[in-house]
Amino acid sequence: MTYRHALLCCSILLVVICAAEAGGRPINDENLPSSYVPTGEVIFKQYCATCHGSDAMGSGPLGALLKTPPPDLTTLAKRHGGKFPYDYVTSVLKFGPGASAHGSSDMPAWGPLFRFLNKQDERAVEKRIKNVCDFLASIQRY
Repeated sequence: MTYRHALLCCSILLVVICAAEAGGRPINDENLPSSYVPTGEVIFKQYCATCHGSDAMGSGPLGALLKTPPPDLTTLAKRHGGKFPYDYVTSVLKFGPGASAHGSSDMPAWGPLFRFLNKQDERAVEKRIKNVCDFLASIQRY
């Protein structure tokens, strides 16, 4: 792992931790049902906005550190023939975008993290991913 990748990983981890803490008082998980899954907007702000920006247009604070700038997620439908690409976005969230031509991708695969957070509850993981997809579909600019 190169210094740049280590720095990027540490930065993402720090931002995720800060985002979780920035929400004010920590949520007591004991008060939430075991099936609780946040909305897509909440998940996006916690995990995606650091790179893609709070407006999803690719202008997040860590985007400048990436080898490839994060894409504008508000134009996904436009770039896929006018239809939001649910299957593509689901695959990217579960497995990452795949290796780039010059090494590994900067985009993490969120599926494994969601499995950890939801204690291997695959239905909750699928719901998280669906919620993010639905949120992204709702902010498309055609």
